[in-house]
Amino acid sequence: MYELMIETSFASAHQLRGYKGKCENLHGHNWKVRVHVTAEKLNEIDIAMDFHALKEITNEIVSQLDHKFLNDIFPFTEKNPSSENIARWIFESLKKKLTDYSDVKVSAVTVWESETASATYYEE
Repeated sequence: MYELMIETSFASAHQLRGYKGKCENLHGHNWKVRVHVTAEKLNEIDIAMDFHALKEITNEIVSQLDHKFLNDIFPFTEKNPSSENIARWIFESLKKKLTDYSDVKVSAVTVWESETASATYYEE
């Protein structure tokens, strides 16, 4: 099994509905995103996937969040735009976009809202 990892980032604001504390107020983060994908075999040129292609696909997804108020973007209009839910949304969005790469599967997405706090989503 092979595992590839890329990192990217975006900046956005959010509010956590129902949260009792400072995070219920409008505030922003410089988010960092780490994506892991796996492949059981390599392609005809002995790579699992081009890193550039993985970054491009991930940045396409993340650009929908960049410099936005997350509470205005579906599904965060209904679910809290927490680090956990953002990680899951990126994971699920990436999973849909990777269907062209039949041997490559997204395995985990980690989202940092600060240098010391992150949430990871993966499926078992």
